[in-house]
Amino acid sequence: MTNQAPEPIIFGERPLSIEEVLALSNRQRPTALQSDKDYRQRIAKGAQFLDSLLDKEGVIYGVTTGYGDSCVVAVPLQHVEALPRHLYTFHGCGLGKLLDAQATRAVLAARLRSLCHGVSGVRVELLERLQAFLDHDILPLIPEEGSVGASGDLTPLSYVAATLSGERDVMFNGERRPSADVHRQLGWDPLVLRPKEALALMNGTAVMTGLACLAFARADYLLKLATRITALNVVALQGNPEHFDERLFAAKPHPGQMQVAAWLRKDLAIDAPTAPLHRLQDRYSLRCAPHVLGVLADSLNWLRGFIEIELNSANDNPIIDAEAERVLHGGHFYGGHIAFAMDSLKNLVANVADLLDRQLALLVDERYNHGLPSNLSGAAADRAMINHGFKAVQIGTSAWTAEALKNTMPASVFSRSTECHNQDKVSMGTIAARDAIRVLELTEQVAAAALIAANQGVWLRSRDTEARPLPPVLAAMHAQLREDFPPVIEDRALEGELRLCLKRIADQHWRLHA
Repeated sequence: MTNQAPEPIIFGERPLSIEEVLALSNRQRPTALQSDKDYRQRIAKGAQFLDSLLDKEGVIYGVTTGYGDSCVVAVPLQHVEALPRHLYTFHGCGLGKLLDAQATRAVLAARLRSLCHGVSGVRVELLERLQAFLDHDILPLIPEEGSVGASGDLTPLSYVAATLSGERDVMFNGERRPSADVHRQLGWDPLVLRPKEALALMNGTAVMTGLACLAFARADYLLKLATRITALNVVALQGNPEHFDERLFAAKPHPGQMQVAAWLRKDLAIDAPTAPLHRLQDRYSLRCAPHVLGVLADSLNWLRGFIEIELNSANDNPIIDAEAERVLHGGHFYGGHIAFAMDSLKNLVANVADLLDRQLALLVDERYNHGLPSNLSGAAADRAMINHGFKAVQIGTSAWTAEALKNTMPASVFSRSTECHNQDKVSMGTIAARDAIRVLELTEQVAAAALIAANQGVWLRSRDTEARPLPPVLAAMHAQLREDFPPVIEDRALEGELRLCLKRIADQHWRLHA
């Protein structure tokens, strides 16, 4: 029986989900453009309406005027065709690291989805070329720094506009190449952007929104992984599973908090007979784990709403209403919702880092780990004095946690007036999204260390002849983990294993809670 090819994701009138952006970013599904005649005629009508206004010498921002503060400068009709190229050219000043391939695909998907609304005044040919870039995996090389998040992501998106026009560089088949060369190889003519098309490509929130989609998906998996790590640590520390009793959480019924507690009950098989308890109440990093992780669980629902509404919006300026023959000048390029969502997410995720860091601190400390060896070392007694187990890993975890916490300062409150005080209140949404990605990177490092250490703690506890058998879910996870991360008996450098664990997290390798 042959595997069926995955269904293409259709760009057109239908909305796009975060999960579909993630699938496109990981090259798991192909793309297609809505092909029915009515839809394509509706897209074309916007560009035709703009052309008719040019024939009448109408005043349209960014088409017959300069950009931003220069909107008061009239552009004679003989120069209108040159204006789009000037826009992406003078914005070619991005700095910093380049967006990686996954992020770049998310950006292309977000920009294409926005333009598919048919109110941006672009041709069908532009949508087709953007879709072809996704389909052929032609990735503009986009510097990640230089956007204040209103008028949208102008500078980073200029690299999309320029490469569609056969300028600047792209990644294609694993090589950095001039966009013009790739166009020639594929037999394409580079686009000559029409009036409004460069502005439509650049004057929007696609970079921050694409990054937000990826950040959301990572945070969602991290929530489930942190719950599983907590369950392993309850076993390793001989914690009290009654802290997660269903009746207890019915008294304070935040849905996400209740969900995390339910996941912990399932992992720990809480209905089974329990071993004698070391204490009535565990320390907060175990006892309050549902309360910490539950805030993230509850927040993901409204974060999804913010992100998916932005993803499925027309967010450039001006909006072209070809049906009513109106040009609507506004500020949909302002990324305030994404800025707030990402500022919130980095706070939520950093709290996960802090929780797991505290659990690891209990695990390695003989005063609090209920009989486990110091620093989780598995060395025999006659070699214990020269082995240090997870001592340095715990120090590193503390460093990563501190950096994650430091990066929770909200970006959106650092609005700065720019561009001759035309852009005098800006969102900083792209900086917030980049911050959120960085906090996620650091927290995933904490999670990798905490997971390997928790697994070591479970292994050490299992050597006790009186230890209870592991609950089925945790037994399966423990067996999986031991395939990649054997017990630390004699000291060894753990960098390679930590990096492997990070790759497993990035690939969402372990099947966790539904």
